[in-house]
Amino acid sequence: MQDRETAAILSVRNLNVRFGRSSIPAVSEVSFDLGRERLGIVGESGSGKSTTGRAIMRLLSPSAEISAERFDLAGSPLLEKTERQMGALRGKEMALIMQDPRYSLNPVLTIGRQVAEAARLHLGLGRAQAMDSARSMLQRVRISDADRVMALYPHQISGGMGQRVMIAMMLLAKPKLVIADEPTSALDVSVRKDVLVLLDELVRENDSGLILISHDIRMVAAFCERILVMYAGRVVETLTSLDDARHPYTRGLIAALPDPRHPVRRLKILDRKALEAEAAQ
Repeated sequence: MQDRETAAILSVRNLNVRFGRSSIPAVSEVSFDLGRERLGIVGESGSGKSTTGRAIMRLLSPSAEISAERFDLAGSPLLEKTERQMGALRGKEMALIMQDPRYSLNPVLTIGRQVAEAARLHLGLGRAQAMDSARSMLQRVRISDADRVMALYPHQISGGMGQRVMIAMMLLAKPKLVIADEPTSALDVSVRKDVLVLLDELVRENDSGLILISHDIRMVAAFCERILVMYAGRVVETLTSLDDARHPYTRGLIAALPDPRHPVRRLKILDRKALEAEAAQ
């Protein structure tokens, strides 16, 4: 733990998020450190995992109230920064990859212009240099006909190619922290593994820390070194292997997923009564 803290890219202590006048926090007392590693955050919809990711990026709605004892990126307190200062960090020092490129890419701009814009904004390149950088980065994410793709609009490319474009844009400036929120959920099963392998390659190459947010605990376990399991806004368990799962919620998530090695006639569902009893203790 000490080694991870010494090399921490992100340090979070007792993160709390509330919306409006709600007395129930969306995220409550979440704590973790992230080094140059792959950290997964898993949980069902409404568990607080995506809210945690957006809180780190300071991209929640104005009604959100964020508080923490510690909330540092490379030793610099994020909660003390102005929106202008956060804008300078986003894309350059920290990046967020969304789950569906159809809603993340600008529909009226070509792919080349959007990737080049990231190069101009975060790397300070001129127009011609930015286009060259965009072309090189698209080739790096295994888009072979980069010149043709650069001339296309987002609706003219597939979901898998769109996600590669998003990865190219977000990792072009080699950010210290990458948050990937359900990056493969909108993709066909056949291309999910390829996208994850590509993301892992680039994160390792840039020596960055990665937070992978997903509801698929088996996929996260196969990809990440550590897993934070969130339920009702709290981290209920931290794992390095699914075999170590002890909390009823974690076991319920695992049992609710199909396993081709152990087929069953009917998948289990979460035992809410057991979870409520656990939370009351």
